[in-house]
Amino acid sequence: MLTERQLSILSAIVDEYIRSAEPVGSRSISKRHDISFSPATIRNDMSDLEELGFLEKPHSSAGRIPSQKGYRFYVDHLLMPHRLTVKEKESIHTVFSSQAQELEEMFRQSARILSEMTSYISIVLGPEMEDARLRSVQIVPLSSEKAILILVSTTGHVENQMLHLSESVGPADLERVVNIMNKRLMGIPLYQLQSAIQTEMAHVMREHVTAYDSLLESLQLSFAIERPHKVFYSGKTNILNQPEFRDLDKVRLLFNVLEEDQSMHQLLRTQETGLQVKIGHENNLEAFDDCSMITADYSIGNQHVGTIGIIGPTRMEYHRAIKVVDYLSKDLTRLLTKLYQ
Repeated sequence: MLTERQLSILSAIVDEYIRSAEPVGSRSISKRHDISFSPATIRNDMSDLEELGFLEKPHSSAGRIPSQKGYRFYVDHLLMPHRLTVKEKESIHTVFSSQAQELEEMFRQSARILSEMTSYISIVLGPEMEDARLRSVQIVPLSSEKAILILVSTTGHVENQMLHLSESVGPADLERVVNIMNKRLMGIPLYQLQSAIQTEMAHVMREHVTAYDSLLESLQLSFAIERPHKVFYSGKTNILNQPEFRDLDKVRLLFNVLEEDQSMHQLLRTQETGLQVKIGHENNLEAFDDCSMITADYSIGNQHVGTIGIIGPTRMEYHRAIKVVDYLSKDLTRLLTKLYQ
């Protein structure tokens, strides 16, 4: 159990190191207005905190830096509440001011504003296709041989697929198919649509659609297309401004992971819901050993559909970064719920 004095000194060291990126000595801590202890007393407590694993002493330096255990304790117990300014809140609201913008553009803008406000790498995981269910279907004829199939999901995802038509397919058949699909397939997960065509629609189409065989084949081909998970980034080069990432091998390792959308998707999917702070080794990725990641999920109503977050050094400005991620996720949830419920 840490004493009140040790808590004050640990908090001051973390704050100073976040600000300066330089090892913190007892004299610099003693000069803070909120610290009234002598340098000798601070040195003794710093030694105790090092023995307890909260601080580390870099080679060739008399000062100390926080360990990952120290950061974890700081985030869990010592963080002071942070309030966003009116200007910061307005910057976030501008992302969602136009409800007419496409969903993907909204996510790109969310990633951009998140990286700009924190100066870290931002990441937005688009709505989970496994959880997306069909909301409505449209078919727009382009010619006698082609039409566009438009799928709208409950998560706001809009997907367009090309339908190749035989000469026997007429406008009346297309209208009947749309009506059948909107009646029979609504609420079915997108990844189950190909099988649902057979189980839920085939017998009805056989009775009411003239060009039954041709249209059924076209729809099955359209629904067979794999739906990739969308991962949006912004501010990747921000990490180069951090002193901890002057090592090009370390940067290359991190960027290689960021280039693999599937790896990042898997990493974000395994995060618990709510706001999470993972520090260094807690991320279970070698490339993230010197990074912290703050994530928060966003929802439509009570349905979790995606994740937003930031990646930065363990020497992160946690109190402000946590608030920005939390505020943006709640604003995104508010808008998506309004649009798609």
